[in-house]
Amino acid sequence: MLKVGKVPESVLTRSIIRQIKTKRDEIVIGARVGEDCAAIQLAEGELFVTSTDPITGTGHDVGALSVHVTANDIASSGAEVIGIMLSILLPEGTEESELRQIMQQVEEVCGRLNIQTVGGHTEVTSVVNQPVITATGIGKVRADKLVTTAGAMAGDDVVITKWIGLEGTSIIAKEEEEHLRRRFPASLVDTAKGFEQFLSVVADAREATAVGVTAMHDVTEGGVFGALWEVAEASGVGLDVELLDIPVRQETVEICEEYGISPYQLISSGSMLITAKNGPEVVRRLKAAGINAAVIGKVTEGRDRILRNGDEVRYLTPPVADELYKVIRRKDDK
Repeated sequence: MLKVGKVPESVLTRSIIRQIKTKRDEIVIGARVGEDCAAIQLAEGELFVTSTDPITGTGHDVGALSVHVTANDIASSGAEVIGIMLSILLPEGTEESELRQIMQQVEEVCGRLNIQTVGGHTEVTSVVNQPVITATGIGKVRADKLVTTAGAMAGDDVVITKWIGLEGTSIIAKEEEEHLRRRFPASLVDTAKGFEQFLSVVADAREATAVGVTAMHDVTEGGVFGALWEVAEASGVGLDVELLDIPVRQETVEICEEYGISPYQLISSGSMLITAKNGPEVVRRLKAAGINAAVIGKVTEGRDRILRNGDEVRYLTPPVADELYKVIRRKDDK
């Protein structure tokens, strides 16, 4: 069992450093015992892009989620993710095998996305009751290829990739598996748990930028409603969105109805919100790459952010707390 405090050098070497197998030429100094900083070589005309995110909403698959969430943020800028740094806080009583499993999850995703783990910090502390990982991603992009959330312009199409609610559905299916298996067929629960396979938007960003985009934003906490608001607010524009065109899996619909939550405000890593001059062409490119996508509306002049549901019209409001927390609180209150 690991003791409180910074993990011993032997554990660091055995269960962290040796698990890091993906290497990149840009990394001059990476994760090593005694090194406090990473060093990265960038070419002339390239921008250094960083992003940081904590994983706090679940204790399941935190290693994989930490890489996906941070890599998705960087991919949203049009950048290529090259490195990641991890701060891992473990509760008292954690076994070394649990730490090694987290790092194996990290490396599995890093290997698929060609990302090198370049450093971080790991300790056991009494201030957490489940593993908490904060990941800082490092990416690079040519200066003329940088994409921002604030680039949407009136007349653009609004495109969304895959399906909304994937991450939240997967988390709930794992956290509430026993309850859900009493309410739904096992196949539905297993499929929902497996939505973790869709959580990366690195390929979504790569294919979309090849056609041309004005803005990209990965859909995370607050769900698609939160992402729509953030793009519109950052860009100073309005929106006209058809709810019936937003793709959502039936498994997500069923699980959300079970807990009385909205799929439109459920954490949705794996889905990318894109604005582009030619949305249908972006959708065609994504679908040719095997990535589901749909045009769901238009960017408009002014500040009205309209949500249509057939003949019903309502207006988008600023983001609120993610629906996932309603399920987590319900579990904690039992």
